[in-house]
Amino acid sequence: MAKYESKQLRNLAVIGHGGTGKTSLCESLLYVSGKNERLGRVDDGSSTMDYEPEEQKKRVSISSAANFVEWDKHKINIIDTPGDSNFTFDIKCSMSVVDNAVVVIDSVGGVEFQTQKVWEIADEYSLPRMIFINRMDRERADFNKVLESIKTKLKKKGTPVCLPIGAEDKFQGIVDLIAMKAYTFADNKGAGKAMYIPADLAEEASALRSSMVEDIAEADDELMNKYLEAGELSAEEIKSGLRKGVLAGGIVPVLCGSATKGIGVTLLADLAASSFASPVDRGPVKGKKPQADTMEERQPSEDAPFSAIVFKTIADPYAGRLTLFRVYSGKLNSDSAVYNSTRKITEKFGHIFFLEGKNQKQAEVLIPGDIAGVAKLKETVTGDTLCNEKAPVIFEKVAVPPPIMSFAVEPKSRGDEDKIASSIHRLTEEDPTIVFSRNVQTKEMILSGMGQVHIEVNIEKMRRKFGVEVNLNTPKVPYLETIKGKTNVQGRYKKQSGGRGQFGDCTIDIEPLPRGTGYEFLDKIVGGVIPGQYRPAVDKGIQEAAAKGVIAGYPVVDFRISLVFGSYHTVDSSEMAFKIAGSMAFQKGVMECQPILLEPIVNIAIEVPDEYMGDVIGDLNSRRGRVLGMDTNGTNQVIKGQVPLAEILKYAPDLRSMTSGRGNFTYTDSHYEEVPSYIADKIIAESKKEAED
Repeated sequence: MAKYESKQLRNLAVIGHGGTGKTSLCESLLYVSGKNERLGRVDDGSSTMDYEPEEQKKRVSISSAANFVEWDKHKINIIDTPGDSNFTFDIKCSMSVVDNAVVVIDSVGGVEFQTQKVWEIADEYSLPRMIFINRMDRERADFNKVLESIKTKLKKKGTPVCLPIGAEDKFQGIVDLIAMKAYTFADNKGAGKAMYIPADLAEEASALRSSMVEDIAEADDELMNKYLEAGELSAEEIKSGLRKGVLAGGIVPVLCGSATKGIGVTLLADLAASSFASPVDRGPVKGKKPQADTMEERQPSEDAPFSAIVFKTIADPYAGRLTLFRVYSGKLNSDSAVYNSTRKITEKFGHIFFLEGKNQKQAEVLIPGDIAGVAKLKETVTGDTLCNEKAPVIFEKVAVPPPIMSFAVEPKSRGDEDKIASSIHRLTEEDPTIVFSRNVQTKEMILSGMGQVHIEVNIEKMRRKFGVEVNLNTPKVPYLETIKGKTNVQGRYKKQSGGRGQFGDCTIDIEPLPRGTGYEFLDKIVGGVIPGQYRPAVDKGIQEAAAKGVIAGYPVVDFRISLVFGSYHTVDSSEMAFKIAGSMAFQKGVMECQPILLEPIVNIAIEVPDEYMGDVIGDLNSRRGRVLGMDTNGTNQVIKGQVPLAEILKYAPDLRSMTSGRGNFTYTDSHYEEVPSYIADKIIAESKKEAED
């Protein structure tokens, strides 16, 4: 491999909705560039980029993968991203470290919801981008219809730089509007055969060419003046003007083709090399100076202090942890000591390598703009900054979104509980959006993530990588019990079985406390009707009974117990006897105090486009939720409200279905409220049935 300077590097992410052919486009780039000897295909599992068994089984990308091609004296680093919104964090991490984006849009579906989401992320990072309208050989392919959807849904006027020759099964090539030449393709190698522009396309090609030149001229005042004077621009002026417009974000070139047939791919590679930003073009990166409020800049120069950020971690059961990072400044050699400023530790680097899908190519030295990896770092994880210890800096990491869906996990094999915890811990190193916890109340192990697909994929990884198989169940809702009334009740325990017996007798007052107060025990015994050493046993018996619940097996909360009277036997009384007496009194008394069930209520924020507002609010009301307010976020509306946790355990897929995948939500714990009686009756009945079973 040739040696490159930072100005010759092009880092790009291939982004878009699922099923648009992003991975196929990457495979075609690898093939037409000569990097791969054969064209990898997603459908038959021969893809270089989709190498995880889960991806080959599902025929979709579920994890970002990196590779590179050499093209026209440039090195183009490619990150192929997933298209499912379950993996948005992975997509965003990848987009945060590249300098450009190729947005792949299907020739039939046009701009879909995930296209809009990744477009917004590209806006957030101010990425220069181009659009590739793929699969022009599909039935009902429509180039102009997709152009219109780009304008209406992405709010961006795309600039076509090529025109399809035919469509559907008659799609055979493209007209390059920059060179004003037509190319037809007999194979998928991507070179194409030059020919005259077909007569039936000449007028349309001329009109699109004029529109393209106008867009380019508008991006540069000097070019605009020349265009107004001469009515045309030279080939060199078109090329330089296009690059200026793309880097400034004013121009988004639109290409078309078929990734699996190699049509349009060479033009894409040409434009990536000639018009996309290099690390030098993107300029310095800002970070925070550790233990200070000041900001630091790192220039994309080999002479600057070394700095990089980790954007992905891969848990490999054999090779150990693989850490992928992007270099922003300075140089890095193999076998170096690198400072992790995020964790204030020094890591020893062994061999560094460039990524080629699942394979690796050893690197001698890294320069600004390089995307590379290293194995077996001990503590470094996704989002950490690596740098020179004498010139520390901390770059901003991508915020980890809160999980939106949870499942209870149970081992298929007895005794695998510890294996579950350790294997999930390894997976969370790879994917921070996976959260593992234990619910003390329900005694369940809870696995939370960004959706059902996300969790199922990680369960499959757990089975394959660590040999642990689990069942997924809907989590139990952590209901509570409490009381609304007061009572005075006696608990008397007497047992005679020959020899020494058991005797305990206590009288208690039970009364409710304000919600969230908890439990209080007051010792109001006057005199010695119950000796002092037995009174704590009454308290303990009540606490143990309260933990097990009375009406449905859920903990009883928010009540006060006053121990007011009792009696004892000098021989037969014991701590155990008074513990049982306290428990008996409590269970009897609760039933006299209007016991009720409480359910957890959560604060929820639902972000949706305007057109789905009515449906989402109606659905929220049907879930016993209530709307508390509305906010605006860009073009979307944010509905804020409260809803019982029990009603949103499976809300993620329901919301996606209601909003065509364009809605998202977050929630946080709020408080407990009384369960309506008609629902409480069902919960109590189910609890009794489970107890009997």
